[in-house]
Amino acid sequence: MKLEWRAFALRVIEAQGVSHPRRAHAHRSGWNSEQHGVHVPAIRLDGKLLAQTIRGEIAARVAERVADGKHAPGLAAILVGDNPASRVYVRNKRKACEEAGIRSWLFPLAANVSQRDLLNLIAELNANPEVHGILVQLPLPPHLDEKAVIDAVDPTIDVDCFHPENVGLLAAGYPRFYPCTPHGCLQMLRRTGVETAGKEVVVVGRSNIVGKPLAMMLVLKRTEMNPMGGDATVTLAHSQTKNLAEVCRRAEILIAAVGVPGLITAGMVRPGAVVLDVGMNTLDGKLVGDVHPGVAEVADSLSPVPGGVGPMTIAMLLENTLRAAEMLDG
Repeated sequence: MKLEWRAFALRVIEAQGVSHPRRAHAHRSGWNSEQHGVHVPAIRLDGKLLAQTIRGEIAARVAERVADGKHAPGLAAILVGDNPASRVYVRNKRKACEEAGIRSWLFPLAANVSQRDLLNLIAELNANPEVHGILVQLPLPPHLDEKAVIDAVDPTIDVDCFHPENVGLLAAGYPRFYPCTPHGCLQMLRRTGVETAGKEVVVVGRSNIVGKPLAMMLVLKRTEMNPMGGDATVTLAHSQTKNLAEVCRRAEILIAAVGVPGLITAGMVRPGAVVLDVGMNTLDGKLVGDVHPGVAEVADSLSPVPGGVGPMTIAMLLENTLRAAEMLDG
């Protein structure tokens, strides 16, 4: 899939040409900054700072719960194999749990673990009343059936919101949980004062983890049962989308979640748009996103990589674990 996207990215860049003019964000202050010869850089959407605030709120709720004599929420993380990136992700999630007062357990399994042994472990954790959330770190080794593993997690403690039952509830507008990265994106927008209702939003990338559920959350009606509904007009773009640059330029809010470094360039962004970069790629030993740095010359605001959506994802995992505990035992 990434090769398909890279080939597509090359076609997009060739169609645009190599260079793009520097454009400022005249709309932000209501006057023409280019006319005044002033460049206004994009506002940095600091996910790290926002996540710290949210994690503090969660820690306070956990402390209140424990003071009332209830168990602290518990998260069980299953890590199959020795993928360095997965190890870092799981370590960061467990550290965040500890700081919020959420108990966590790590179950490391060999890369050659059998499907039966993995499913047996999930069944044991499903039955453990101290476990309020199960996290199976993806991707799994190719010999394991990822769908069967996801389906095996009890949907009431599926804090990643990958189980088909939870996806269906979300689609119907009655979510049990919100998927962590999409929820992190919407929280980032809400908490920085960006309204989605009535806006034209383009999501680039149609993965089950980010693109599809994020587009669904953005388009859903905001209700008491679904407070994170976006009420937006949404286009979900992907590797077969024709004229991707043209589609992206329509967006008042543009979200890139593809996994191709620098795919979204300045020439693809509407001046004054809000841009969220969900991409996590390694390029020349550095962590980079799907959005080219030149987009900061055009956008009103932009989430960085690292320090943008990533920390928000972890905060939303903690939120789901606490929510699961509240639903299970009050």
